[in-house]
Amino acid sequence: MMALKSHMVEFQAEGRPGRGYLATPEKPRGGVLLVLHAWWGLNDFFKTFADKLASQGFVALAPDLYDGPVAKSVEEAKELHSKVHNERIKQIVLGATDYLRTDSSISGRKIGVIGFSMGAAWSLSLSTLKPESVKAVVVFYGSWPIDFSKAQASFLGHFSPDDEWEPVADVRATEEKIRGAGKEVTFHFYPGTKHWFVEENRPVEYNRTASDLAWKRTLEFLNSKLR
Repeated sequence: MMALKSHMVEFQAEGRPGRGYLATPEKPRGGVLLVLHAWWGLNDFFKTFADKLASQGFVALAPDLYDGPVAKSVEEAKELHSKVHNERIKQIVLGATDYLRTDSSISGRKIGVIGFSMGAAWSLSLSTLKPESVKAVVVFYGSWPIDFSKAQASFLGHFSPDDEWEPVADVRATEEKIRGAGKEVTFHFYPGTKHWFVEENRPVEYNRTASDLAWKRTLEFLNSKLR
């Protein structure tokens, strides 16, 4: 496995500092990636996911969209999510993107964004907010059927066909919006899975077989779009 270093970094997010977990391979050989966490906050799973990407040659930044708090349960996550303003999350996502574009050691590389659930919606949004920067978007069990006409990215999605949090109709509507805007899109469904099926710290929902396949497809996609 490729050697990597990881640490917390600070960046500007509309005048207020934002923070994120940055994982950097010893010899970067791919693009740079934003990892946008689910409604739990920036927990160890998302940091480990950034490390995993770095082990494949990508620079990965997982911004903390909640400015610190982390939820351990669905109830805590619901409460946390209700207290966070979307405008603040937007500032952090944009600030993290700018950080990746201006850091002298990584600027100039193609940017991809990977989002989980809540973070997936923000990943889709970012493709339209920063179309000149974002070249690849990967979403896990999260959709948002917005106008993708400005986007310049290719899209990959991983979904459960039996997801109480993410209806298939919303997923299909998002896919149609992307395709209707003339963008490349591939959405996969993983039978027998539930929401959060790739998150190892969710033992009830975690599905190793589906997770491994989603990881393989994600790597192939990122390698083809960002190398």
